[in-house]
Amino acid sequence: MGGTVLIADDHPLFRQALSLAVQRVAPEARIVEAGTLATASRAVGEAEGLRLILLDLKMPGAVGYSGIALLHAERPEVPIIVVSSAEGESAAKEARAFGAIGFLRKDTDLSAIEAAIARALHTGTVPPPPVPAPDQPEDGVRQTIAGLTPTQLKVLLAVLEGQLNKQIAHSLGMSEATVKAHMTAIMRKLDVSNRTQAALVARSLGLDLKH
Repeated sequence: MGGTVLIADDHPLFRQALSLAVQRVAPEARIVEAGTLATASRAVGEAEGLRLILLDLKMPGAVGYSGIALLHAERPEVPIIVVSSAEGESAAKEARAFGAIGFLRKDTDLSAIEAAIARALHTGTVPPPPVPAPDQPEDGVRQTIAGLTPTQLKVLLAVLEGQLNKQIAHSLGMSEATVKAHMTAIMRKLDVSNRTQAALVARSLGLDLKH
């Protein structure tokens, strides 16, 4: 079974463990490793034949569920399995809401991790579980955030970090006018009137959670 598997985790030893798990169930797969969200984002854009992403929630550059949202927006056809130390059913639910197909704790038995990897690779582009019609306002906004473009998500994350438009423009390699255009689109999608409200909405939905 060929193709590429991306392992994104900031702990080298755990990346090695996941790499061994992938090799056991898909010995022909090419494995790409990333220790930061920025590196993972570049790898997602450059990898050929990407078939699966194994993603930790907590790594440099990621806040809360932003890593899932960003990588899913960049390659929506590639299944993402979150492997994290985050606890509770809410973490698994939120991970799926932002685009992951599955959630495993880091203390999960290796055999179960291998089974999940094999299942994802064999089924190909696995859609997330069906999302019911929003019954609470935050459900609808969560889906809206999950549907932002990769660039819009990067701009929103920069706003969460307190960066000004000039700083965002410099870090993302675009003009301030382009940043303003993206902010206008973000605020329209989130149905808010300023960047502070946009940041509050994102933070309330878990993009600013630390796991």
